[in-house]
Amino acid sequence: MKVLSVRQPWAWMIVNGLKDIENRTWRTSHRGVLLIHASKTVDREDIAWLREAAAKTGIETPAEFVTGAIIGGVTLCDCVTEHESQWFDGPIGWVLDDPFEFVEPEPAAGRLGLWEYDDIELDEFPEPA
Repeated sequence: MKVLSVRQPWAWMIVNGLKDIENRTWRTSHRGVLLIHASKTVDREDIAWLREAAAKTGIETPAEFVTGAIIGGVTLCDCVTEHESQWFDGPIGWVLDDPFEFVEPEPAAGRLGLWEYDDIELDEFPEPA
């Protein structure tokens, strides 16, 4: 399975359907299920921003953000240079859909770029909504 490591809180936002674009400087030909790995690096300023924004909208955020684990996934639909999403910042936006979060995160060491993780079976995934 293809995996992308993302810093928290962005990884949590992706698997919870709050962020539908992941900005990268490079394209990928991969389409389909993409697992999201929460890297060990946490962006404290972005977590503070998320908690403030969430409090205004009634969204509950976790007390602690999981790191160093695969926390869920999405369907990677496309790579674009323009998009109407508020999250698009370019230069390349990976269009994400069908987010899901694992009940139990899968501990794993992250890597740069897209990487393979084969210890999860496809039948373990929830059906897309």
